[in-house]
Amino acid sequence: MTNTQELNKKYGLNPRVKQIPELRDENVLLSVRNLKQYFTVGKGTKKTDLKAVDNVSFDVHEGECVGVVGESGCGKTTTGRSIIKLYDITSGSVYYRGVRISAGERDTKRAIKGAKKDNDPQKVAELKAELAQIRFDNAHVSRKLVNEIQMIFQDPIDSLDPRMTVEDIIQEGLQIQGFKNKVANHERVVEMLEKVGLVAEHASRYPHEFSGGQRQRIGIARALIMNPRLLICDEPISALDVSIRAQIINLLNELKQELGLSIIFIAHDLSVVKYFCDRIVVMYFGKVVETATSDELFKNPTHPYTKALLSAIPKPNPRSEKNRERILYDPSTHNYTDADQPDLRELKPGHMVYCSLAELEEYKKNLKD
Repeated sequence: MTNTQELNKKYGLNPRVKQIPELRDENVLLSVRNLKQYFTVGKGTKKTDLKAVDNVSFDVHEGECVGVVGESGCGKTTTGRSIIKLYDITSGSVYYRGVRISAGERDTKRAIKGAKKDNDPQKVAELKAELAQIRFDNAHVSRKLVNEIQMIFQDPIDSLDPRMTVEDIIQEGLQIQGFKNKVANHERVVEMLEKVGLVAEHASRYPHEFSGGQRQRIGIARALIMNPRLLICDEPISALDVSIRAQIINLLNELKQELGLSIIFIAHDLSVVKYFCDRIVVMYFGKVVETATSDELFKNPTHPYTKALLSAIPKPNPRSEKNRERILYDPSTHNYTDADQPDLRELKPGHMVYCSLAELEEYKKNLKD
């Protein structure tokens, strides 16, 4: 039995659902390809697209922790929400374990209009077949497969229903999936609470009775009870005190090792990302501008925006902090031409930078061994 047949049988997928063989061969758990998430604002003739995420691509391997960093509003959270299907994506595809779990139609529809305008019937037929496959894949997504992706939200207060007890909050996902045995569900809730550092007595309490760190632990327990393979952590420590941040980071690290989780860690704090993540994706204005391993990115920060982010990391020594020089990123310094447009290009194996060909040659000269 092939991998596709095994997956179809396990998750009840339709036999027409296709896998991407190269993703399975490379042990890629999640693959984001040309993801676009636009939001329409305005009315009538004043309608315009707000490009929250624009042509983002990256992979997450089995057991890997990938950090997504950038300033507020750069599209980090929208990327995470699009992956977990809280948004219907505009264009591009999201593959999980080789199966397309989400796809957007806009670019394909526009390409069909262009092919019709060019009077190219063969191209129109190909694009219509592609559009039909996109719609089929979106309509036949296995919920069981998607449930292997869970999310920890940024605000531990707003993400918990204040009218539900902790036990009801954590086991809600189980009930939706058809697990109705109250005794078994309670035992699993207690097990998850203890795993995240809480106790069984907390199950009967309400969210307002807990501190910020404890509420975040409840959010982690809610995600873990679904037995995920991929965890999307949307700035899980940004609303917490410094001492509590260390506890949550250490907890996530322990759970990653114990349960073999793959993690997408969305954050502002690059010093935390360096400690916690294997690879870092830097986003600016909805685009990926640089991606590399943590060590490589801190050793060879190449894109000017990445350098600006690193220069903003505060230093614990007051003397060196006093003399720290901030680098400000100015996008107008890039001299792109019609013949040399920027793209995500390979600077060295595993290190990609969003730049033009002329910039790429310049960046290569400044690489450190």
